[in-house]
Amino acid sequence: MSKKISVFTNVGERTNVTGSAKFKRLIMDEDYEAALSVAREQVENGAQIIDINMDEAMLDSKAAMVKFLNLIASEPDISRVPIMVDSSKWDVIEAGLKCIQGKAIVNSISLKEGEEPFIRQAKLIKRYGAAAVVMAFDETGQAETADRKFSICERSYRLLVDKIGFPPEDIIFDPNIFAVATGIEEHDNYAVEFIEGTRRIKAGLPHCKVSGGVSNVSFSFRGNDPVREAIHSVFLYHAIKAGMDMGIVNAGQLAVYDDIPAELRQAVEDVVLNKDPGAGERLVELAPKYSGMAQAERVEDLLWRSWPVAKRLEHALVKGITDYIEEDTEECRQGFARPIEVIEGPLMDGMNVVGDLFGEGKMFLPQVVKSARVMKRAVAYLNPYIDALKEVGATNGKIVMATVKGDVHDIGKNIVGVVLQCNNYDVIDLGVMVPADKILQTAIDEKADAIGLSGLITPSLDEMVHVAKEMTRRGFTIPLLIGGATTSKAHTAVKIEPQYDKGVIYVNNASRAVGVVSALLSDTQKPEFIERTKKEYVVVRDQQARKRPRSRAVTIEQARANGAQLDWQNYTPPVPKKLGVTEFKNVSIATLRQYIDWTPYFMTWSIAGKYPRILHDEIVGEQAQSLFADANAMLDEFEKSGALQPLGVIGLFPANRVGDDIEIYTDETRTEVMALSCHLRQQTEKTDFANYCLADYIAPKGIPDYFGAFAVTGGLEEDDLAQAFDDQQDDYNKIMVKAVADRLAEAFAEYLHQQVRKEYWGYAPDESLSNEELIRENYQGIRPAPGYPACPEHTEKKKIWQLLDTQSRIGMALTSSYAMWPGAAVSGWYFSHPEAKYYAVATIQQDQVADYAKRTNMTLTEAERWLSPNLGYEPQQ
Repeated sequence: MSKKISVFTNVGERTNVTGSAKFKRLIMDEDYEAALSVAREQVENGAQIIDINMDEAMLDSKAAMVKFLNLIASEPDISRVPIMVDSSKWDVIEAGLKCIQGKAIVNSISLKEGEEPFIRQAKLIKRYGAAAVVMAFDETGQAETADRKFSICERSYRLLVDKIGFPPEDIIFDPNIFAVATGIEEHDNYAVEFIEGTRRIKAGLPHCKVSGGVSNVSFSFRGNDPVREAIHSVFLYHAIKAGMDMGIVNAGQLAVYDDIPAELRQAVEDVVLNKDPGAGERLVELAPKYSGMAQAERVEDLLWRSWPVAKRLEHALVKGITDYIEEDTEECRQGFARPIEVIEGPLMDGMNVVGDLFGEGKMFLPQVVKSARVMKRAVAYLNPYIDALKEVGATNGKIVMATVKGDVHDIGKNIVGVVLQCNNYDVIDLGVMVPADKILQTAIDEKADAIGLSGLITPSLDEMVHVAKEMTRRGFTIPLLIGGATTSKAHTAVKIEPQYDKGVIYVNNASRAVGVVSALLSDTQKPEFIERTKKEYVVVRDQQARKRPRSRAVTIEQARANGAQLDWQNYTPPVPKKLGVTEFKNVSIATLRQYIDWTPYFMTWSIAGKYPRILHDEIVGEQAQSLFADANAMLDEFEKSGALQPLGVIGLFPANRVGDDIEIYTDETRTEVMALSCHLRQQTEKTDFANYCLADYIAPKGIPDYFGAFAVTGGLEEDDLAQAFDDQQDDYNKIMVKAVADRLAEAFAEYLHQQVRKEYWGYAPDESLSNEELIRENYQGIRPAPGYPACPEHTEKKKIWQLLDTQSRIGMALTSSYAMWPGAAVSGWYFSHPEAKYYAVATIQQDQVADYAKRTNMTLTEAERWLSPNLGYEPQQ
């Protein structure tokens, strides 16, 4: 069953001084910290790109752009999404490009001043490795008709691609969205012209993208947000179908197409598609009726129980209702000659409806997982009847999935497995920490059609490369799918795909899995799909090879000379009130619930939005409320039963800095080194900032200072609880257990850090912060975790385990790749210095890697393996 999943990219627009009064005020007041929070909030609310514009007459736009982008670079929560540099001044754009780490997008260039400046700017953009938004604007003005839109874009495309070799996949055309229903007849067809222009651009100009400012289309109805949101939704419904890839739109204020009242939706359809000359007037007359429109509450009734049984099964699957599934399945079985026909008929028909709704964006991931629970219950009921007849049902294909050796994280893999099962794929889930040989032998034994690998920690990337090499050595011909938080299209193209030539596909989220697997297992689609992917990966490898360095590398000696200069002469490090190790085995779930950051919980279920606003979001609010209620019901149960027991341990020790390392001592005599915590230093040229290293925040010898470590888990029982739900064919609660345990582990880390600041170290005894302020880290000190940007080397965890005797005290373990078990776990270091901050080490050079290998008693090869994501060079084989 093949489905086309539309993936639309939201561009956040609030970091734009011309479009946001708040952001403009913050920049004009030079309150850059608050301005950063605007950017962070956009990302948290689902923006996948942020547009930054500093064009203000009373502002030094270039200086403001450089300062803000440099600050963003040290904020991992923001810098994880691409930056769109937006300015009408080329010098501002170029200054911005010099600051950005990773792939930038320039907004915008056009032919309005002719070909010469257009080509000159495009060459510079290409040199910086950036993508470009190209406006449908030439020497005679903006394009209004589909013919003009395509003509200008085609001319621009030929200049860019044919004349200067600009990568076509880096071209984003903006064919101009104009307002409709303005009362001017010439404007009535503007939306149709954009939609038709988009369709022609996507068909005639290969690999390019199409974008636009969506809010422009509804400008005539400013002040009436419900009507504007309906216009945006209807417009996007048709524009995305035509090929629109991205746009500047507030996703949190976008009506669900099917939820727009029929009367309003029809009126808006008539306007957007310009169905007749009176459409605009009718919408103007209707608009006041909906100015205060609220979504009607949906009240579930039991009318559906009177429907035919096949329709009842479909309804139960779509709504995720398990209450009547066995009796309905039995009734349905009575009507078929063979029990397998119930699965292949009405149940799969119902799941096809679920798949279609999910693919069209009309169902959300949590609903799909609930649908899978219903399907599994029905299949489990039928299995004894099927086994008695030794029947084998037809599937769309068989997939072997596993989290690779050394890694214990599987929430994402479980979700992908559920989505595939919902689409009638047979998924063999081997679990976590699975060696390559077991994965490959299972694929052979089960005659699998594809293999899927998942991993969260960076060492998993090397293990995936090893699996690919083994597939080549053993003569495999089936496709290999790659997914997980640390994986990427670039890593897949550069490191994995060259090791196996029978199809390696990066799958970045669950919504893509069905379309990818469907294409790979189709005799007609597979060859073309794999060939197209191979060509894409060749382009990616070429881009990576030619990529301009993000910023100039410096030697490790130069970086150390520019380290953070803290005033140790006028600062006295605080002495902990309690040195040594302390266990925490009786902290209640009731206590930890107060410290939960719920926003990442919703992200686990692929619902973007910041808590608590997400609960009232017009698109996902209803689903978010259901998820929130289910999580809290589970927490209530764990609190009452004690089935999940959070555990933690902390340690505070005398310590001093020695170079880029921290010596941790057994006692205050500071004569015996108990452990050496080794850290990495930023190694790119800095002008306004230091080259940071975590060791900078600890005092040198001669000044008594202290250092801490911690490890926490949401509960050792996590896996057993999840397995119990799995045994009941309840994927929804299986995933829920892990998601809730993750939140408890993070909450425990937050709680313990507060206890350390106020009680055990005691340097902030009067601290009084709300949970939101804690989430924002509005406190003194940091707790960086090994494997994260400030200390990316995972083997440092073994020193935490050594210092705290973690496994003996609370049962947490480390795998061979230094993943923590159980998966719901957090560990890290404590720093107390008021200037300590988070940052990203980013790219490092061979001189530092060799130095680090010496300090940690590793071989150079071992150090390169563990530091591979940060290497600014290609290790010798």
